[in-house]
Amino acid sequence: MSFATLLRPLVVCSALVAASQMASAQVKVAVINLQKAVFDTAEIKKANDEMQARYKPRSDKLQQLQEQIQRIAQQLQAGGDRLAQQAQLDLQTQGQTLQRQAQRLQEELQQDVQADRNEILSKSSQKMSDVIKKLAEEKGVDLVVDSATTLYFKPAMELTADATAAYDKAYPVK
Repeated sequence: MSFATLLRPLVVCSALVAASQMASAQVKVAVINLQKAVFDTAEIKKANDEMQARYKPRSDKLQQLQEQIQRIAQQLQAGGDRLAQQAQLDLQTQGQTLQRQAQRLQEELQQDVQADRNEILSKSSQKMSDVIKKLAEEKGVDLVVDSATTLYFKPAMELTADATAAYDKAYPVK
């Protein structure tokens, strides 16, 4: 075996190490807390306020039903043996009816709120993704990583506030 044959793998390994070091030195990485960036936008805050206003009547109705159920339970407890059997049955029937109504209202309310929230977040997340891509191009960033999956990063690498500001600028609240 010649010296050149023995040296060739060493040269190839050295070249690969040098190339990988050069490549990694040129990659510019940024970090973003995507959830925080989306939730801090003016659009999401406005949507949250609108949802609370939209669902407040149903939420208030649910609270009223729960208060009625609680009053009936207190009457049954306080009345004990003093209430006639028919009065106890009437109160129990009324309480069960109100519980079914409250449960149905709560399930419908949760489903509607979840559907609205998912739709709003889906649209906003897609818009935020576009904003992040544009922001990364403007800043010359090669890779943007979500901080939720990152163990450590330098705070100077974070773009969350920039992304939120860019989103609010691109999609102003009316």
